[in-house]
Amino acid sequence: MKLSFKDRIAFYYMLATALIVAFAFLVVFILVKQTVYQQLDNDLHYEATMHLQETTLEKGKPVFWDKAEWEEREQNEVQVNPVFVQVMDSTGEIITDKSPNLKEYRLPFYKEKEDNEHYNAYLEDELIRQIQVPVKMDGKVYGYIITAMSFEGSQDVITGLAWILILCYPLILIGLFFISRLLAGRSIKPIQEITQTTNLISRDHLNERVSLPENQDELYELSLSINSLLDRVEQAIERERQFTSDASHELRTPISSIRGTLEVLIRKERTREDYENKINYSLDEIDRMSLIIEQLLFLARNDETPKLDNNSKAEIISLIDEVLNEHSLKLKQKNIQLVLDAEDVNEFLVHYYYGYAILNNVVENAIKYAYPNSKLIIELKLKNSRAVVKVIDEGIGIKEADIGKIFNPFFRSEGLDHKDIKGTGLGLSIVQKAAQAIGAQIEVSSIKHKGTTFTIYF
Repeated sequence: MKLSFKDRIAFYYMLATALIVAFAFLVVFILVKQTVYQQLDNDLHYEATMHLQETTLEKGKPVFWDKAEWEEREQNEVQVNPVFVQVMDSTGEIITDKSPNLKEYRLPFYKEKEDNEHYNAYLEDELIRQIQVPVKMDGKVYGYIITAMSFEGSQDVITGLAWILILCYPLILIGLFFISRLLAGRSIKPIQEITQTTNLISRDHLNERVSLPENQDELYELSLSINSLLDRVEQAIERERQFTSDASHELRTPISSIRGTLEVLIRKERTREDYENKINYSLDEIDRMSLIIEQLLFLARNDETPKLDNNSKAEIISLIDEVLNEHSLKLKQKNIQLVLDAEDVNEFLVHYYYGYAILNNVVENAIKYAYPNSKLIIELKLKNSRAVVKVIDEGIGIKEADIGKIFNPFFRSEGLDHKDIKGTGLGLSIVQKAAQAIGAQIEVSSIKHKGTTFTIYF
């Protein structure tokens, strides 16, 4: 049986309450029954004790000593629940005396019953409650006084109560189910609103948000979390759109350039030198496209947190040497003086692949944007059990307003003012991804026309 969430809440609540109500009804029934029995037993004990004092022995058998007065009292009093009294000999077979209201009837006597024990019996098909008390004198039992009262009225009360509880139980549960269902429906109304809102959300309608409930409870936290998730999804999709647009533009530009160059080249016959120039230009554009594709693949592969291979580590000073050797020709071409200030941190290991990606791109950018005949300072220190690398260049610098954007894919600060400096705008995006992969932090500070400092905490 498939139930809705609202019906399941009501059903489970009804089951839990059914057990509690059943227990409560059982306790009420037992208490009422015990109270009725206790009250009747107390009355019987009182009557038995009182009549025991009114007995005497005649010829060794117990009888009432003032029966005439008793008969007169019974005639003058209207008894709602009459008391039947019967006196028997020690054998329990011969009735020596009895109350007038018994007439020709006799109360049953049970030898197996304990003295002063209360029990149910029948008097001519009428249910009674009785007690048999021994008549003792000098420690010898001369007979028994049996005192009884009708139990029909009390039994009717107990039976009536049982039927009322049995009939009310399912009615209460049915009513409770519908009330619980109504309350559950009101309780989950915010969830239904959340569902309706989220159903409206699509890739083209990410601006929809879940309305926050007035009460700051669990549903409020859920709505807040969903809205926060939608904010992150919207930002991610917006970045994806921007990334796709920028990637398409960056790849379209060299393709268009190559196509235009080749179309011009085949319009008429050219000299060998013209062919070589155009072909070399096209090859440079192809290299640029290959670099863009390679960097895009790096970003795509590391879009999620990667699993690191702890065996693929290298000393950080070795990585720095490798990167500097890679760019030694560029340093000579721009006549940049390299200053390496490294402490004795030879044994500090970093992940080779990501560590190289970080240092290579940061150093390449420093050389690319540094002024000719300037200095490039690389500092390596150990601080709080972490290797700290500073790459300081003397170059064009970055606008303060652009520092927060430099890690965005394809972003180039004032790119139009530096058309002569080739780049894809993906290098620092790769640096950020690689840093996130190994838990490194990067700080950037820059002064326009004076230089930029990258601080990397491994």
